[in-house]
Amino acid sequence: MSDFYYSNGELYVERVALSEVAERFATPAYVYSRAAIEAQWQAYEHALSERPHLICYSVKANGNLAVLNLLATLGSGFDIVSVGELERVLKAGGDPAKVVFSGVGKRRDEISRALEVGIKCFNVESMSELERLNRLAAEQNVQAPVSLRINPDIDAATHPYISTGLKENKFGIPYGQALACYRQARQQANINIVGIDCHIGSQITTIAPFVDAMDKLMNLLDALNAEDIQLQHIDIGGGLGIRYRDESPPAPDEFIRAIGSAMNGSSYELLLEPGRSIVGNAAVLLTRVEYIKENGGRHFAIVDAAMNDMLRPALYDAWLAIKPVLEKSTAAAVKYDVVGPVCESGDIIGLDRELALAEGDLLAVLSAGAYGFSMSSNYNARPRAAEIMIDNEQMIEIRKRETLADLMAAETML
Repeated sequence: MSDFYYSNGELYVERVALSEVAERFATPAYVYSRAAIEAQWQAYEHALSERPHLICYSVKANGNLAVLNLLATLGSGFDIVSVGELERVLKAGGDPAKVVFSGVGKRRDEISRALEVGIKCFNVESMSELERLNRLAAEQNVQAPVSLRINPDIDAATHPYISTGLKENKFGIPYGQALACYRQARQQANINIVGIDCHIGSQITTIAPFVDAMDKLMNLLDALNAEDIQLQHIDIGGGLGIRYRDESPPAPDEFIRAIGSAMNGSSYELLLEPGRSIVGNAAVLLTRVEYIKENGGRHFAIVDAAMNDMLRPALYDAWLAIKPVLEKSTAAAVKYDVVGPVCESGDIIGLDRELALAEGDLLAVLSAGAYGFSMSSNYNARPRAAEIMIDNEQMIEIRKRETLADLMAAETML
């Protein structure tokens, strides 16, 4: 996170001190670096420059309109999993012809809308979905561009909740059934087979699982070519991890070299669906210490951010680095459990963190850009946080903090 650094004892994002962000926009707040997002997307683009390709940013990681607009201006495509994400991409200026639609449970209205705007491809996850897609395409008198998502039964060695490529997972078409499914797809009058897709999980920090998955796809492509089923692209999905603590994930160029080698010189267009690795390390969650207390020998720093703002530690037991905004403190350093005010014992931001804290201090929860705000909620009737984009010296409010009135605006009494 080179765009987040200490200067004169204070934590900065680009050229803005986080204390200035807190003073202007209050806390909790998500604070993003434009430069960090751009640099990581460009790292993929540079690594892919010598082959036909499309980077389809995974909207579920962070769907803020400003983030999507920034990526659209760079030329990015998008990976979506709902019609809501599709409409966000369109509103942000994304090109529907660069959109791939993933997900196991696409509704009829979602498919119809995606057909209407002309997306690049549907990543189909079952034969039932293919049949529904064929019927809806016929209603619109169009052909639906289709890629079959194959489940290669690859262990990505990641958290079970974000593993998607094992045979017991709900995702994709079993590898052993793939060839028969392509044969059936070829018989559908309103289906245009354009690709093959695979996504094996998230926060993967080694290359080997991706290469194993690509090897399986290339073997399947050989079988498809033998039956004259010609495809245009290979979508290897997303899932490349980031450094939260002591992980050593490969850089995009190393990752792409390995994938390219596994493609054996083939000229297929290569699609990628990165999300976390573009935005994950491009943001912090800024929060303030409300109370310091001690219970049963444990020290607690109770902050104004909670599990409704950052769910990942409670959901995945995720570890996120926590840094003081002001590096020096007159307080003694002790091990704190950094927790929120929500009425759940699982409302944890970080356990056993050695920090020198006083009430009123600001903390930055690092690596908060992916699955932070996008998974946030209004649990305990808490308004969702503001989102701020830092662009060099500018502070741009890209989402206003919700008000209590916002929380109740859609409700009525009997």
